[in-house]
Amino acid sequence: MEVLWDSPHPLLVREVLALLNADAEKPLAYTTVQTVAERLARKGLVRRTAEGKAFRYSASRSRDEHVTAVMLEALAESHDRAPVLSCFARSVDLDDALRLLEELARRTGGHDHVAGPGWVPPPSA
Repeated sequence: MEVLWDSPHPLLVREVLALLNADAEKPLAYTTVQTVAERLARKGLVRRTAEGKAFRYSASRSRDEHVTAVMLEALAESHDRAPVLSCFARSVDLDDALRLLEELARRTGGHDHVAGPGWVPPPSA
């Protein structure tokens, strides 16, 4: 996926192979890269576009969108999100916490919080 995310255009399997093998100790086989590309296409992680007898592959979504989806899937597995979100908030470094606060403030547009089900107010400082 890294090779596809880093590419400005869709790649043929042989192009992906060349990029992957450029610094590899043990080179990958063409069929291995082709099989992985096909599996990623079946899962919807990459798009496949026909070009003659071959296919070009590109990421279906950006790296940021993919990481966000993975994080949301992990959060969805929790029956009680509040402790997970609290633990996450305490675990990220300060710069990331501040950036998250900025984005949340932008999303809410400065509106006062409306408590939803399961909401627990933070302890006072």
